Amino acid sequence: MRKFKIPEIPKTTNKCIRFPNDVIDEVEATIVGKDCTFSAFVIEAVRVALENLKEDEQQENG
Repeated sequence: MRKFKIPEIPKTTNKCIRFPNDVIDEVEATIVGKDCTFSAFVIEAVRVALENLKEDEQQENG
């Protein structure tokens, strides 16, 4: 069983990026009625993309 650890809030840095309007509209429509912000959605999407890239690289090298 995994031990409980009090989570630490990660340090953040403000980055200003431009999104195409259609992407903004689609993300905002997706998170309507959910307990999720635009930033949280984008951060999770980037994390998943990075994980997928690492897995692809491991499969290519493995």
